Amino acid sequence: MDAPSKTTAKPASADVLAVARDWLQRDGKVAIATIVDTWGSAPVPTGGQMVIAADTRFEGSVSGGCVEGEVITEAVDLLEGGAPKTLAYGVEDATAWRVGLPCGGKIQVHVQRLQGAADAAFLDQVTRARSAREALVVRSDLDSGAREIFARGSGHADDIAARFVSGKSGLDPAAGSRRFIHALVPPPRIVVIGATHMAQVLADLVRHMGYDLVVIDPRTGFASPHRFPGVTLVTEWPKDALPALGLDPYTAIAALSHVGHIDDEALLLAVKAPCFYIGALGSRKNHAKRTERLLAAGLSADEIARIRCPIGLDIGAATPPEIAASVLAELIRHLRGATGKGAVAA
Repeated sequence: MDAPSKTTAKPASADVLAVARDWLQRDGKVAIATIVDTWGSAPVPTGGQMVIAADTRFEGSVSGGCVEGEVITEAVDLLEGGAPKTLAYGVEDATAWRVGLPCGGKIQVHVQRLQGAADAAFLDQVTRARSAREALVVRSDLDSGAREIFARGSGHADDIAARFVSGKSGLDPAAGSRRFIHALVPPPRIVVIGATHMAQVLADLVRHMGYDLVVIDPRTGFASPHRFPGVTLVTEWPKDALPALGLDPYTAIAALSHVGHIDDEALLLAVKAPCFYIGALGSRKNHAKRTERLLAAGLSADEIARIRCPIGLDIGAATPPEIAASVLAELIRHLRGATGKGAVAA
């Protein structure tokens, strides 16, 4: 077998706040536009951001192209002086169709200037957290720009704690809509164990969802870039790959190798981590044998019960593509909650 290696896909788009930090370093000031409220079929969800430099260069989006020009004009003016401002826009039905929406909506966009050491330190903290897949919640006063930063798991008030779970950003209802709570949580990450044909289909589906994706398989003949173009591949054993990768509340594990000792290695680690979803391919008979192995390896019955097996929603799937679709559906259900209103496990 070839030596272990890792092939990493290129990121799909730039990190807006990382770009803001670079431009702040370059120019001494930069503007950030943030969607603080939406109604109807808004092109970009609440919390979406765009960074604007004094030369009108920008990165990110607040409307999918509908009002970016107006926001840039306001931001450039703000960079010359003035207080933060909140702008309201309506997205008309005809415009909405041009950006791929069924109907129009309304958005509120807050524009503020960042400059100085305090703002640079804030951007540094956010970019470090993103690199480490650590969640932050930022509560900002829209008038003064003053902000409070919360890290996950520090005994916060219910509303702040709920943002870490839901990943939802929005105006603070307790502050007369003059404070914005921004949930800066890592993107959902799907870790697939086993570079099988089903994993190929699932990988393609996951990329369309915009989730991060990692495929782990020590068999380099399976985990090859030509079979998984553009996918982050790790050709190490799960017992080595997963600790290096790190398992967090925004990560799901899908064990699809159908090889007992490969899947078992991953499951032994996953059930002891706060992953929001753990599933394994196999029949109930095969899972009973797996359960015996995992019990013998020291797992408790409660830990094993976290494993969804047979993996995927019961939709009568028969072919590998159908099973992959059922797996993705079950992942989304666990990510968002059975009613569509929840999110990742606490």
